[in-house]
Amino acid sequence: MKEHTVTVVVMLSLLCTCGAISTSGNLHPLILVPGNGGNQLEARLTHEYKPSSFICESWYPLIKQKNGWFRLWFDSSVLLAPFTQCFADRMMLHYHPQLDDYFNTPGVQTRVPHFGSTRSLLYLNPRLKLITGYMAPLVDSLQKLGYTDGETLFGAPYDFRYGLAAEGHPSKVGTEFLKDLKNLIEEASTSNGGKPVILLSHSLGGLFVLQLLNRNPPSWRNKFIKHFIALSAPWGGAVDEMFTFASGNTLGVPLVDPLIVRGEQRSSESNLWLLPNPMIFGPQNPIVITPNKSYSAHDMADFLKDIGYPEGVYPYETRILPLIGNIQAPEVPITCIVGTGVKTLEILLYRNGDFDERPEISYGDGDGTVNNVSLLALQSLWKDERNQYLKVIKIGGVSHASILKDEVALDEIIGEISRIHSHAELGLSNVYSG
Repeated sequence: MKEHTVTVVVMLSLLCTCGAISTSGNLHPLILVPGNGGNQLEARLTHEYKPSSFICESWYPLIKQKNGWFRLWFDSSVLLAPFTQCFADRMMLHYHPQLDDYFNTPGVQTRVPHFGSTRSLLYLNPRLKLITGYMAPLVDSLQKLGYTDGETLFGAPYDFRYGLAAEGHPSKVGTEFLKDLKNLIEEASTSNGGKPVILLSHSLGGLFVLQLLNRNPPSWRNKFIKHFIALSAPWGGAVDEMFTFASGNTLGVPLVDPLIVRGEQRSSESNLWLLPNPMIFGPQNPIVITPNKSYSAHDMADFLKDIGYPEGVYPYETRILPLIGNIQAPEVPITCIVGTGVKTLEILLYRNGDFDERPEISYGDGDGTVNNVSLLALQSLWKDERNQYLKVIKIGGVSHASILKDEVALDEIIGEISRIHSHAELGLSNVYSG
C-alpha cells in the first residue's frame, strides 16, 4: 500500500461548526468539474471546412450521427497517422487579433454532450471503456455514498480547449461555461431544498472553479457554495506544458507522432493558461535549457518565439499574464487533495537546440504531471489571508490521473465529503492529521 503522508490544514479563520447528518437523504448536491481532456467532445463539418487531405474529406469520420455529429474526443482513429492529422486540424483553435478571442477552425462546429450529467465524464469513449475510463471509479464511490446522477450529483463538462482571459478581454466560450456552471449550481441547490453545493474539480477544472468563485459576489458564494474540493489543481501551471509547446505531447497515447499534434496543442487557449506561472516558479529557476539560452517562467515570450510560435506571445502577455498574476482567495472553504512523490518534469535540456527532438529530462517532485510548487501554491499565496479556510491533503505515490481511481485517494475524497457533511473538521483545530 502507498505511504499515506500527513494531511496539513491551514486554518485561517474560525468557521461555523453547525452540525449536519451525513445520510443519503441529507446530502449537499455535488457538481463534478473535469480537467483538460476530461470529457467527451463532438463535432460536425459544414461547407466551410477545408480538409487538409483527401482522407479527411472523404473517409473520415466513417461513423456519424444522422445530423452529422461525430465523436471528436476521444476517437481511436487518432492512433493512425493519416487520421491524426485530421484530428489535429479539427481540434485546432485560432486566435483572432482584431476580435481578441479564440475560435474553431472554419467549418468545424463543436458541442459538449450531456451537460448537467456525469455521463460524458465517466469514459472519454464509451466504446473503449477499458482504456478511456476517467471519472467512472469516482462516480461509483459517490453513488455508494448515496449520490444519484441528475438528482444530487451533477457533471459540468466543457470545451476544454478554451480558457479564460483577464478582465477587459473577451473569452466567449470560457465565459459561457462559467455562466452555465453558475446556473447549474443554482439549479442543483434549488432542487435540493436550498442546500449549498459542494464543487469537486480535477486539474484544469479547479482553475475554472476558482475563477467562477472570484467573479461572483460574497453573498452569492455564501448562499450557494458549501465547499470546494480541488483534486490535482495546477494553480501555478506546469513544466509539462513547456514540453508540450516545445516538442508536442502524446499524453501517453501510443503510436501518435507528437509533432503532428504539436500545432494543435499550441493553439489551445487553455494550454497557454497552464504554462508555468512566473509568480510561482520564480525567475531564478531555468526550466528549458539549450546551448545558447535558458528559459525560466519569466522568459515565456522569448520561449514562445524561439520554439516557432511567435503568434502566441501577444495573447499570452495581454490575456494570460494578468489573469494568472492575481490568484485571489474567494473566502470559500477549500480542500486541495494532491498526489506527491511521483517523478515530474522539472528541467528540459535540448542539447542541440532543436525543439523537434525529444529533450533530456530532469525530474523533481509532483504528481507526474504537475510540480509540487504548483500543487501547493495556495499555501504560500494565501498564508496571510485571515478569512480563507484552506486544507491540503497529500497522498504519496498517487499520480495526476490515478487520483480519480486509486483506492487510497478515493477513500480520502469520500472521507473529506463525509467530513464536510458532518462539519466535524471545521473550527475544532488548526491541524488535522490523517
